[in-house]
Amino acid sequence: MTPTQLLQHFDRLSEAPDAIPRLRRFILDLAVRGKLVEQDLNDEPAAELLKRIKIEKARLVKEGQGKKEKPLAPIEEEETPFLVPASWIWTRLQDITSYIQRGKSPIYASEDGLPVISQKCVQWKGLDISSARLITRESIKKYDEVRFLRENDLLWNSTGTGTIGRVVRVISPPQNLVCDSHVTVVRCALANAEYIRSWLRSDHIYQLIEDRAAGSTNQVELTSQMTTFQVVPLPPLAEQHRIVAKVDELMALCDQLEAAKAEREQSRGRLLAANLHHLNQPAEDEEAFREHVRFTFNHLPRITTRPAHIKQMRQTILNLAMCGKLVAQNPNDEPASEFLKRIHAEKVRLEKEGKTKRDKPVEAVEADTAPFAIPEIWNWARLGDLTELITKGSSPKWQGITYVSKEDGILFVTSENVGNYHLRKLDELKYVDKRFNEIEPRSILRYGDILMNLVGASIGRTAIYDLSEIANINQAVALIRLIQSTANMEPEFMLHYFNSPSAIQIMLTSQVITAQPNISLTNAREFPIPVPPLAEQRRIVAKVNELMTLCAQLETQLDTTETDSRHLLEAVLHNALSPLALR
Repeated sequence: MTPTQLLQHFDRLSEAPDAIPRLRRFILDLAVRGKLVEQDLNDEPAAELLKRIKIEKARLVKEGQGKKEKPLAPIEEEETPFLVPASWIWTRLQDITSYIQRGKSPIYASEDGLPVISQKCVQWKGLDISSARLITRESIKKYDEVRFLRENDLLWNSTGTGTIGRVVRVISPPQNLVCDSHVTVVRCALANAEYIRSWLRSDHIYQLIEDRAAGSTNQVELTSQMTTFQVVPLPPLAEQHRIVAKVDELMALCDQLEAAKAEREQSRGRLLAANLHHLNQPAEDEEAFREHVRFTFNHLPRITTRPAHIKQMRQTILNLAMCGKLVAQNPNDEPASEFLKRIHAEKVRLEKEGKTKRDKPVEAVEADTAPFAIPEIWNWARLGDLTELITKGSSPKWQGITYVSKEDGILFVTSENVGNYHLRKLDELKYVDKRFNEIEPRSILRYGDILMNLVGASIGRTAIYDLSEIANINQAVALIRLIQSTANMEPEFMLHYFNSPSAIQIMLTSQVITAQPNISLTNAREFPIPVPPLAEQRRIVAKVNELMTLCAQLETQLDTTETDSRHLLEAVLHNALSPLALR
């Protein structure tokens, strides 16, 4: 594919990640190689232009408008990164400028001053004087006339990670506008400033800056030698004008493609948002609502086109599941009220036999204070009603216990290890002296225990303990052990609930507000739980798992599509820039 063909069909590739920025760089690359517009044999050669520039610079020096410069070393072949057309010439930046100098450190004014350009004012899309600090009016009088910015001056950021290399062209500057010492002023002599700007913002220059910029005080810096010695591929002046016009035309096309792509993404986002909003609202017509749910999940691949969409869909799936809207209710299921009676009977038996500690009774969840609506055959309960143990661990330091090696101790689970659904950072596990279990026997973990973070930024994060190792927990983690009998809550249902937006919102509103937000054990015991019939819990778990698997597949598919699109774009650009295509 030739560069021309690529530009004609680029809209087909514009869905690739970073496609438009890549196209912009591609356009500049073609421009500075002489491949964007045709050469004209009638144009004055660049070598003649360079002679005229030399004469113009000599005139300025003679009239006191410039300084005589030391001649620079001839350009070596290894300094030129690519071949240019016969009518072009390689030269140095100093040789085509009448002034190339950094600004100087200003004396700032708190008010009633004049703006001074710093690197934050130099943005890729133009000069932003609104963010400029002020310089005192008295100090501006000490500036030489040559330092005041003029029409078509180029401002080139010379320091700062993230800002270095940004370059803009000055248009209609206010009177007495100057730069600080972090910005280099490049004033072209006869050459088209916008063409020189195209070269200075090309990939080649960007890579040079990355590779060669010198650092002082941990700050990246463009040295004066780098700027003055920088080589420039110089076309005939008439061709410079044609290149600039073509670049402007193609950059406008990029703007259109970018706007169209943004509109497509916004439309998809609005469609998904409308669907999710509808799914998360109370439904008057249950059958119509369920049909909408079926439609949404049947068309997930069409309406989820970004990773952020998948995250939103996961949250909606959990919300639907926890309010009884994901699977149909079965009137033949044992009602939740009967199921809860059996759990209560088992809890009483365990307490009577001394196998569990009798907890202080918790108040029932009243219908008018319930967090959200649930089906009639469901019931609300408190977490304490469903568990034989809710406790937390302790700090080894408080107990005089030290951390030891894996071989000499027991596993010690902290809030860092509790992720959403699963344990995390398993390669960073800690171990404590085995005596910790003798001191804190209540918080010894069993396989299948639910762990919930109680403190800090990860508050509410919940996972299942699914390791076979003997372990204990610290004070930032709650151990939640469901009643185990023929009647017990489905652990995976509980895990889905705790990780749902509905439950997380309850956690955030019920937390104790201190220097570090936390959920108390009392909050945990009183936590409201929607309880479906046991058979429905299992159907919900199966459906949630099915849809979460679909979401994971879509996420992988999106990642693969983005990767493939990126690889395709790379291949096409490489092909278009190959020597054969550029002939």
